[in-house]
Amino acid sequence: MSVKVNVLLVGAGEINFGSVEGPWNHTSRLEKILTSRLRIVALVDPDQSRAFAALQSKLASAVAGVWKDCNLFPSVFEAAASLSPECVPQIAIVGAPPFARGTDIAGRDLELQLLKAFPACALFIEKPVSSGPEEASWRVAQALATHGTLVGVGYMLRYLKAVQLIKKVISDNGLVVMGTNARYVMAYEWARKPAWWDKSRSGGPIIEQATHFCDLSRYFGGDVHLPSVVAHTVQHNEPPGELSAKRFDEDQIPAENRLPRLTSATWKYTGGAVGTLTHVIALHGTTYDTEFEVYADGYHFRLVDPYSIPKLYIRRPGVAEVEAHTFTNDDPFHTELATFVGVVEGDRRNEAILSSYEDAIKTYELTWAIRRKSERAAEDYNQNP
Repeated sequence: MSVKVNVLLVGAGEINFGSVEGPWNHTSRLEKILTSRLRIVALVDPDQSRAFAALQSKLASAVAGVWKDCNLFPSVFEAAASLSPECVPQIAIVGAPPFARGTDIAGRDLELQLLKAFPACALFIEKPVSSGPEEASWRVAQALATHGTLVGVGYMLRYLKAVQLIKKVISDNGLVVMGTNARYVMAYEWARKPAWWDKSRSGGPIIEQATHFCDLSRYFGGDVHLPSVVAHTVQHNEPPGELSAKRFDEDQIPAENRLPRLTSATWKYTGGAVGTLTHVIALHGTTYDTEFEVYADGYHFRLVDPYSIPKLYIRRPGVAEVEAHTFTNDDPFHTELATFVGVVEGDRRNEAILSSYEDAIKTYELTWAIRRKSERAAEDYNQNP
C-alpha cells in the first residue's frame, strides 16, 4: 500500500487554486506529482466562504479522493488543535498573501505559527517572503534554521530548463557574468484586485511581481551592493502613466498608495557585474511580454517568454548566427514542487532546492531597495521638476 503524504494548504486564493491571469496553481501540480498518495488534510484561510468554495470545486472533480479528508480552518492554531495524529501535515504550502507572513510580528508570522503547531512540517513558501520589514524576515530565517526546518521558496524561474542551460554553458566555459538585463511588461486589464494595486497592501509591482526577475538577476549576477541601486518611475498621476483599460475603480485607493506604471532600475553586483531591470504596467489583454538577458565575454544569452513557452537565444564566440532553443512542455511550477516533495521524502538532496529562505530574503532586500530609491527619486523630481 502506498504511503500517503499529508499536505496542509494555507490560502484558498489563486496561487494555490489557479487563475485566468497566469499558470500558477499549486494544488493541480501536487495532484499530478503525488496522484493517489496525496492527502490534503487541511485548508487554512480566514475567509471560510472562499475556502469552502475552493474545496467544493475539488470535491466535484476527478481528484475528489485526495480531498475527501480535507478540513477547513480559519487559522493555523485551530488546525493544530483539531487535526488527528494521522493527519499531521508533512508539507505545508504557504500561499497566503505576503502581508501575513515573513515576520515575527503577531498576525503576520505564519511561518512561526506553523513551526510551533507542526514542528516536523516542511514549508514551501510563496514569493515574496513578506511585505514587512526585512530585518524581521531575517529573524524568521534564524528561527527556521535553528529548528532545522526544510524550507523552499517559490522562485520557479530558477527551475526552467532554459535557465539551467544558461547555467551549464557558463559553468562549462568558465564564464564570469558581465551583466544582466530584465524586462517585464505586464498585461494589466484583468488585474482587478484592488489590493494588488495598493502598494501599502501588496508591496508594489517590484516587490510583488518583478521579484521573479530580480531573483533571476541575482541567480546569475550574485549578491547586490544595495547602496548602488538607482531607480526612477513613471507615476500614476503623470501623463505617460494614464491607463485606459482598468477594470476597477482606482479612485478608491489613496493617491499615495497607487502603483507606478513604469520602474527602471540599475545596480552593481558585489562581484563587479551590472544589473538592470525595467517593469512596466502597460499591456491590454492577458499576455505579458518578458525577457531576460545575461552577458559574458563572447556570449549573449536572451531568454524570451519564460512564463509560457520559453525560448533561449545564445550568441557564442566566433559565430554570428544566433543559436535558438525552444522549450515546450516545461513547467517550472511542477519542477519546483516535484523537487521539494522529493527532498521531503528523502529522494533528493537538500541542494536540489534552488531557492532557500535566506537567499529569497536577499531578493526581497533588492526589491525594497529599488522601491525606496525610486520613491526618493520621484519625490526629488516633484520638488525640482
